[in-house]
Amino acid sequence: MKNVTLRQLRVFAAAARHMNFSRAAEELHLSQPAVSTQIKEFASHVGLPLFERIGRKTYLTPAGEEMLQCAKAITQRIKEAEDALAQLKGVTGGRLNVAVISAGDYFFPRVLAAFGAGHPGITFNLTVHNREGLLRQLADNLTDLAVMVRPPRDMDIVAMPFAPHLYVIVAAPSHPLARARQIPRAALNRERFVQREEGSDTWNSMREVFGRQFSRLNIAMEIRSTETIKQAVVAGMGIAFLSAHTIGLDLLVGSLVVLDVQDFPAMLNWYLVHNRTKRLPPVAAAFKDFLMHQGAALIERLVQAGNQAPPRVRPQAGTKAPPRSKRPRGRRPS
Repeated sequence: MKNVTLRQLRVFAAAARHMNFSRAAEELHLSQPAVSTQIKEFASHVGLPLFERIGRKTYLTPAGEEMLQCAKAITQRIKEAEDALAQLKGVTGGRLNVAVISAGDYFFPRVLAAFGAGHPGITFNLTVHNREGLLRQLADNLTDLAVMVRPPRDMDIVAMPFAPHLYVIVAAPSHPLARARQIPRAALNRERFVQREEGSDTWNSMREVFGRQFSRLNIAMEIRSTETIKQAVVAGMGIAFLSAHTIGLDLLVGSLVVLDVQDFPAMLNWYLVHNRTKRLPPVAAAFKDFLMHQGAALIERLVQAGNQAPPRVRPQAGTKAPPRSKRPRGRRPS
């Protein structure tokens, strides 16, 4: 065991979580053969098999279960040491660990850059996940902060809205509804939707926005990649419900159009989330304060600067549009 490396422990722990070497490789940004090699070397150091296959399923052996607990303990101790060192370094140094839902990767690096400009010496660990992966990051204490649209209700977390998040219906410019105005929402029941997979933040947001109408929509295709969804829409395979933050460049070059649908754009919120009992390092606490006070204005400014300004929300009858100097409130997730 004296020759076991931290890399082997990390690879083994990922494979044990997923019970799938391919998914572990995807999480760690490694090839599947590299994962298999690391686990094989780790098992040789242990001297016992760590996985066993029964039928079509893979299970941990008793030795694997024991080593998984050891790997978790070692990983946690290393994380605590990193946090302690970050405490000593203060906000001018340290490492900021942030996990973001996939729609956020279109603008979030620029938010980190803006924060880093005022805090020299900070290093960043930014990871991008689907909803399942992001919740796993929180549950396994692999990140300090998470950014998402729909905080979980079954976890002991703190969730704070910090910026509005608009959703729109997009189509190819040649779509029959592309030039229509004030399209009734019921007319969408006749259209084919190309959407993110069930369980994703976008899928759940769509279900919330459409309410009872959701069951009547024709979701003809589910795809795990927003970029692939946009290409499918461009190809005329259907329309899509997407975050307005993900389509700015597509609108700029004219490959997509936003349909003028009644009650759209729909507005939810971006949330900053962390485990309730998490002791945030100084750099994470500073970033939390930065987002809560400057996040909304910064995101709007960055999007507009990149010619990615999302459509403005039309106030409903009898209501007033929120002042631009204030952060509008969206509906809380159900």
